[in-house]
Amino acid sequence: MIGRFLALFLLLATPLRAEIAIQDVTSPGGLKAWLVEDHSIPFTALEIRFRGGTSLDAPGKRGAVNLMTGLLEEGAAEMNAQKFAETRDGLAAEFRFDSSKDDVAVSARMLTENRTQAAELLRLALTRPRFDADAVERVRGQVLSIIRSNAKDPSAIAGRTLDGIAFGDHPYASSGDGTEDSVQALTRDDILAAHTAALARDRVYVAAVGDITPEQLGALLDHLLGALPETGAPLPGAAKLDLTGGVTVVDFPTPQAVVSFAQPGLERDDPDYFAAFVLNEIVGGERFGSRLMRELREKRGLTYGARSYLIDYDHADLLAGQFATDNKTAGQAVDVLRAEWARASEGVTADELAAAKTYLTGAYPLRFDGNGPIARILVGMQMTGLPIDYSATRNQKIEAVTLDDIRRVAQRLIRPDQLRIVVVGQPEGLSTAP
Repeated sequence: MIGRFLALFLLLATPLRAEIAIQDVTSPGGLKAWLVEDHSIPFTALEIRFRGGTSLDAPGKRGAVNLMTGLLEEGAAEMNAQKFAETRDGLAAEFRFDSSKDDVAVSARMLTENRTQAAELLRLALTRPRFDADAVERVRGQVLSIIRSNAKDPSAIAGRTLDGIAFGDHPYASSGDGTEDSVQALTRDDILAAHTAALARDRVYVAAVGDITPEQLGALLDHLLGALPETGAPLPGAAKLDLTGGVTVVDFPTPQAVVSFAQPGLERDDPDYFAAFVLNEIVGGERFGSRLMRELREKRGLTYGARSYLIDYDHADLLAGQFATDNKTAGQAVDVLRAEWARASEGVTADELAAAKTYLTGAYPLRFDGNGPIARILVGMQMTGLPIDYSATRNQKIEAVTLDDIRRVAQRLIRPDQLRIVVVGQPEGLSTAP
């Protein structure tokens, strides 16, 4: 019954605007968090990020952080996996644990009436995970299944190949899932070491949205995270990008060739970032009016969809994208991509700029559609180093971008000579020359 009420609360939660009142909270123990109080519904969304993620895997232990993260809900303290799940469900709490190149993410939803018990359960998962042998083998099997599936997925192959070309010997160059061999070889000691390396107070970021006060949040943070190690493993250094123009073909039997592409990007704190963001929306954004969508889909029918995007990793920045096309039209599609990339370096029209601004400023508030999404946005803002008033000023920065700004950043950012294209499939009519 409690679970039904929670689902109803989530469904009926009133969307918040982008201009939200964010409080900067410091716990008695010195832990920092951002908070949006919303007492209209008796539950709280909590988002926790530990910087580092799968990039912290020790040498020869690829996949350890990912496997460890998958085991955090498989039992804690005196509770095995089944007892932990039963206790969580009895509290109508929701926990989710994920890992990526740059962080380990913890998402929690808890009813106000059960918050103390739910927070205690989450504390045990983070600080006293069991890593029982049967759970390790069960989750290891799940990871291996994902690895085997990705080995047959053209999109995953394209992304993995492009990462390998771009990042050399940096951890970004390989999948954080690991390989079949590396995951099979991981021991419980490796998982314990990954836990100590990745979950530490010196790299934690927290956001909370919902029915909780600053004082309550501060006490919760100290209880929840206070027993974690003060420091974790050193973060990896900057990735040295090694991208040159040209095409890499990965022969793979599939009717649809997958085309992934990337060139060096722009740091998030660069003064030209907003101009680059708007430029990318015009060239390869989500709208059907973007240049890549118009040229590849609408005019020529070569793909169902094409996108480009700015990637802001902690240790590297890319301007990248992807689309799929029939093997027979792969050569033509890549030629169109190259032509549009070259044209992008020349700037955009006033009409294109106006349309992109309208879309970007109008779509932004729609992201703030519930406590959970807002908490994720807030913790992402913290990790990116954005100011606490960013959500209120972001659209102003978009509106301030001029044609001259776009022209300047286009000439600076767009590098057709560094655009590396990876094609997975059996493409026809394709030139691999730069």
